[in-house]
Amino acid sequence: LLRDLIEEPDGWRLVSSPLGRAQATAGLIAEALGLPIETDRRVIEVSFGEWDGRLRDELAAEHPETFGRGGWQFAAPGGESYESVEARVGDWLASLPPEPQRKVIVVSHGGSGRVVRGAYLGLPRTETLAQEVPQDAVFRLASGAVERIDCEVAAQ
Repeated sequence: LLRDLIEEPDGWRLVSSPLGRAQATAGLIAEALGLPIETDRRVIEVSFGEWDGRLRDELAAEHPETFGRGGWQFAAPGGESYESVEARVGDWLASLPPEPQRKVIVVSHGGSGRVVRGAYLGLPRTETLAQEVPQDAVFRLASGAVERIDCEVAAQ
């Protein structure tokens, strides 16, 4: 999909979270486009502190009061706050060249990617957290707008 969207990859950068699943995805993109992978911790997934590595269903059963309201991912003991995630992804966005010179592909995660899109659009927290987190789409951030581009899933 990205090879079709980006006709000429010269001048593009590929930035990835350091986490393994993002690095694996970035590796596929790097191979398809012939780009080196830059790793940046500012686009890493939200830290869930003491909840890192735990299943959401287990946590929901143990903490129904937390999972019964929005923003649960920022309620983990020892985890990151929404404000800290917003600050780090905002710092990353601010470090990029201005549009239209900005030619960056970022491989991130559901939570941090949602905050990147919200920061780019200047959305308040509630609207940022209400955004979808699909596993079968990419987002183009350009000219002050966010466009969802669905990926076709190949039959196996």
